[in-house]
Amino acid sequence: MTEALLEIRGLSRAFGGLKAVQNVSLSVREGSLTALIGPNGAGKTTLFALMSGFLRPDSGTVRFAGEDITGREPHRNALLGMTRTFQIVKPFAAQTVRENIAVGAHLHERHRGAALQRAEQVALQVGLAAQLDKAASDLTVAGRKRLELARALATRPRLLLLDEVLAGLNPQEIAEMMPVVRGIADGGVTVLMIEHVMQAVMHLAEHVWVLAQGQLIAEGSPSEVTSNDRVVEAYLGHGTAARLRKAAAGSTQ
Repeated sequence: MTEALLEIRGLSRAFGGLKAVQNVSLSVREGSLTALIGPNGAGKTTLFALMSGFLRPDSGTVRFAGEDITGREPHRNALLGMTRTFQIVKPFAAQTVRENIAVGAHLHERHRGAALQRAEQVALQVGLAAQLDKAASDLTVAGRKRLELARALATRPRLLLLDEVLAGLNPQEIAEMMPVVRGIADGGVTVLMIEHVMQAVMHLAEHVWVLAQGQLIAEGSPSEVTSNDRVVEAYLGHGTAARLRKAAAGSTQ
């Protein structure tokens, strides 16, 4: 069995009286494509920030590639191979797509020429090859999402944390982006994605964790978690699971 690339144990973080993340433990197997889902405000992005070093936990540990990285700075974690994207995409607007991607490549490439060459390779991988010389400010929302993904991918990650990379896209754009994410995973990068687009979760993820009010409430295959009563109620409200079962029973009579 492939060993875990990322392991978090008992991770907690509060902001004043708000317990954003409460005693969360999970492990991500190397080579997997997994998902973290949950309603708005569940603590998913906070958990990503704790994993990647943008926030320090109040308690608990984060281990990556067998090394304790709890509270370690994001740039040091990136050097180890853990990179994340952000929900709100903020490219360097005055620079070209090529130059934006090269920023990520410079993590490992000292020379400008090598970084720009790496940018071209990554742009081809995420479907931006035809827009390399376009200003980032001229990209569509879908283009900016691909650019955010490309900048992260240019750092040569072992683990890529994707924070709602499909948010704000229309159905066609989502359908076009899903094979890009699958291709990254098939290329050997371990992917953990926060996602609200259940179509993507169902088609891409091998394993899913569900977070609600800062706590893990379920895990399993996509079909297992989406049929879990606690998950249904976390998204749709208390009593919903029972009402849905009653409605389903009534329709079969």
